[in-house]
Amino acid sequence: MARTIIPFGPQHPVLPEPIHLKLTIEDEIITEVLPGFGYVHRGLETLVTKKDFRQMVQVVERVCGICSCIQALTYVQALEDLYQAEIPPRAKFLRVIWSELHRMHSHLLWLGLFADAFGFESLFMQCWRIREKIMDLQEATAGNRVIISVNIIGGTRYDLDQDQCRQILTTLKGVEKDFLELQKVFFNDYTVLKRTKGIAVLTQKEAYELGCVGPMLRASNIAQDTRMTGYAAYGELEFEPVVETEGDCLARTRVRFREVLQAMDLVRQAISKLPDTEIAVKIKGNPQGEAVSRTEQPRGELVHYILANGTKNLDRLRIRTPTFANTPALLKMLPGQELASAPVILMSIDPCISCTER
Repeated sequence: MARTIIPFGPQHPVLPEPIHLKLTIEDEIITEVLPGFGYVHRGLETLVTKKDFRQMVQVVERVCGICSCIQALTYVQALEDLYQAEIPPRAKFLRVIWSELHRMHSHLLWLGLFADAFGFESLFMQCWRIREKIMDLQEATAGNRVIISVNIIGGTRYDLDQDQCRQILTTLKGVEKDFLELQKVFFNDYTVLKRTKGIAVLTQKEAYELGCVGPMLRASNIAQDTRMTGYAAYGELEFEPVVETEGDCLARTRVRFREVLQAMDLVRQAISKLPDTEIAVKIKGNPQGEAVSRTEQPRGELVHYILANGTKNLDRLRIRTPTFANTPALLKMLPGQELASAPVILMSIDPCISCTER
């Protein structure tokens, strides 16, 4: 039996991120996987000893641009715990609105890249065409399409007026209509089902024991979502974790597809309940102590740990990202699969190597 070691990445047509895998192949079947990281390590955590903790809000946003709003939210929530600051209710709802817009454009980006992984380039373009409308909303409400820098320690930098709220609701109505038209291709097309259904099954027990988070976990029938803890204004909104039971590539696609629709509903709820208060409180002095903050990124649970010493520079910032938590599951799923399925399986965890390496 022929045994070959194939380098997959860090440069590959299907990879949006520089991940490197050494795949051991026997007759087109993957038998072993050895991951390699370190291609985009930037040392962002170390900057807390050199940058003012307020400047670090902009730094953590650049851990990952696609979920930058939620990275900043996690960081400022940890600092607000140290200050024991009471955040204005309006700011909490605004944080939900921008976080869910980020979730939409992240999942739409992934759906497009996933479609490209199994060869549907037109479907890829349709997903990204819809995503453009979400990014236009972010530019209209916060001045930028990706890194919007809305979160500050004590609240939000920007507010939404009535015209902007109407613009969001009107745009989402059109986005939902266009998005639902893609459902038939993703879930009924023979070729898509052949490439995703029953591929790389992760059982409920395996997902739990391997420490999966986010859609990876929920696609294996575990209803865990950090938003259910009620941070920001999520405790005042009605929703349930999106769960699928099969645990395969198709189930992970269904979870993310349904979460786009759920995010639209959460934005509508947040706008309808938007209270008329201030959007920020003033924070004075330097933080001291340690705090942990948890949020739900599009890819799963994000954790920030902060250790402050009472000066403008923090002693420690530690970030645990979703892709780091989901990588062991990837190494579990690949062995036993055909080489042709490797790009689809890899994309099914929605990898973000920039997040993982920081």
